[in-house]
Amino acid sequence: MCEFCHQHGEGKKWYLQAKNYSEDLLSDLQRRHYIKSFLSRPEGMERSDRWLNFLDKTPLFFRQALARRISSRQKKVHFGQVVPIEEVEEIFSLVNSIVRISCFCRQTTLPRSQQERQRYCYAISLGPNGGKLKEIIQEVDVSYLTGPDTSGLEVLDKTVALAALKNHEREGLCHTVWTFHTPFIGGICNCNLEHCYALRTTLRHKVPVLFRAEYIASIDWDKCVGCKWCLRLCHFRGLYFDASLGKAKINSKLCHGCGICRSACPKRAIKLVQRNILCGGTRI
Repeated sequence: MCEFCHQHGEGKKWYLQAKNYSEDLLSDLQRRHYIKSFLSRPEGMERSDRWLNFLDKTPLFFRQALARRISSRQKKVHFGQVVPIEEVEEIFSLVNSIVRISCFCRQTTLPRSQQERQRYCYAISLGPNGGKLKEIIQEVDVSYLTGPDTSGLEVLDKTVALAALKNHEREGLCHTVWTFHTPFIGGICNCNLEHCYALRTTLRHKVPVLFRAEYIASIDWDKCVGCKWCLRLCHFRGLYFDASLGKAKINSKLCHGCGICRSACPKRAIKLVQRNILCGGTRI
């Protein structure tokens, strides 16, 4: 289990605890201010990425020390975890409303003409009709969140929202949950390495800002035909091809347990199993 499970889930999966979505947590003024500040400055992520590019050129001991410091800070304010689609469905069963908005990261990684169509982020709340979280979002200039042709924030039925996330998975996007002043969970994002600053920070710059899933992929070699579709979609380099066997293999040190490879496999040769069973639950 990840450290958040022990700190905020009493030893169970922290993101499946209703208390971590509580409307009461949004009464905290510091948390409300952080959410509004975060949403109003998407360009801040771009600046951070440029700074990390500079950090990559510094001595290794300095990079590693600073990476630990950044990760420690992020765990307190804005940290994520990869979750498979089954647990997204469980999260949706806990909350009472889901509001779809434009992707925060894609505001700076895509041309302006494409941004409004990139509605890959979902604000989730225990309150009806978006709850207090929707109210906070509305206090920000929401034009980039909704797009100029969208009236208001898009509140989705749970069935519609789950279908949308399954479509995102077929696009090759992995699902992640995110805190806003931990332990409050305010959103589910659907990410890829090209456009997601969190994945870039974690994978390219080696500064972890999200946990791996509580699962890891496992391949049934009797079913695997070596088509390599799973390798094409993996953002984490958690798969490789064994030419001598003509089969795909899992690198347990890199697999994040997102399940995207599973959804892509035409032979259904891949399943997810509990991470602590296969590799002792090692994290980040």
